[in-house]
Amino acid sequence: MDTPDRVGPLHGVRIFDLTTIVMGPSATQILGDLGADVIKVEAPEGDALRRIGPQRHEAMGPLYLQANRNKRSVSLDLKTAEGRNAALLLAADCDVFVSNIRPNAIQRLGLHEEALRSVNPALIHVCAVGYGEGGPGSGLPVYDDLMQAASGIAGLFQALDGSPRYVPANICDRIVGLYLALSIIAALHHRQRTGEGQSIEVPMFETMVQFVMGDHSGGEAFVPALGPAGYARLMSRHRGPYRTSDGWLAVVIYTDAHWRTFSALVGMPTLLDTDPRFATLQARTVNAEACGQLLAGFFCTRSTEDWITMLREIDLPCGKVNTLDSLPDDPHVRAVALFSPVQHPSEGTLRQSRFPVRFSGSPASVRRHAPRLGEHTEEVLAEARSRSLAKPPTEGNR
Repeated sequence: MDTPDRVGPLHGVRIFDLTTIVMGPSATQILGDLGADVIKVEAPEGDALRRIGPQRHEAMGPLYLQANRNKRSVSLDLKTAEGRNAALLLAADCDVFVSNIRPNAIQRLGLHEEALRSVNPALIHVCAVGYGEGGPGSGLPVYDDLMQAASGIAGLFQALDGSPRYVPANICDRIVGLYLALSIIAALHHRQRTGEGQSIEVPMFETMVQFVMGDHSGGEAFVPALGPAGYARLMSRHRGPYRTSDGWLAVVIYTDAHWRTFSALVGMPTLLDTDPRFATLQARTVNAEACGQLLAGFFCTRSTEDWITMLREIDLPCGKVNTLDSLPDDPHVRAVALFSPVQHPSEGTLRQSRFPVRFSGSPASVRRHAPRLGEHTEEVLAEARSRSLAKPPTEGNR
């Protein structure tokens, strides 16, 4: 594990993490990388994410290992009085309580906002939900696949080729996880200025709808509408990547300067002046299919490396298409040491990515391995009891 001389920007913040699967744990992993002390509270059977993928030991799968570093695991049966009392003890000792359990279940467990605020008035209480309060979807169970369908992501593929499909990544979980982490950091800043805790609801559906429509509102951004929704360039079936003589090429020829440079390279220097479909950015957006077809006709004539060499010589943005197998050996990935081997006490050598953002004064770091189930239960509860005994009777928060 890293042992930096300087601590991360969230050093001293303690998080009660009652999240599971991908969205919540990815958010709290960010907070942990930034220096927070993240207490991952798990049921006796553990987070279901532990059991996905190849494993050297039970309940230590790769998705869990990647999303739960820099955390301490406490195993509690919250359906029992003993488990609930332990949770309240922890909540009294934390700055943030975050959960992606459905609100009705949180209520049944007795860990709703009122109960937690009774032991910690300045607590920041965060609920990540599928649909926000007040709509017909409120309280429904959701997963990434359902959100890709509901938010229109799967429908974008349907508009392209007639069949809705899912992006083969937990894109909604990861995006909403970023909003979740950002909201918690903003609430910590607010409390630092005012001393006030607050309640936060982070809904997946609403977050992803505004994410998708940020690109695709199109004419529907105006009232009355100036045309249909959708961004034609993104919806073009010929957007790329483009087939070359020996593989695939990613390239973005976008601005007028890009097009003039490229058209000169391929022997069509007057293209923008003689063909109105290519004359302006607006025209190229409307005629995105024609633009893509023109490019495809050129790129298939040479190898990927030939095109990358030529295009980079004239400063046009391009690159190869990586696969899951090629990513770890990408020259830039290797040069910036994004991945490195780490030693896990039970799982042996793991390949782990560092936090991608660099801080000059308060660097993020990986200080703890992803914990075994309940690895820190006694340690964390002992700390909470000790701090509880040390507090004056009138002190509501540490």
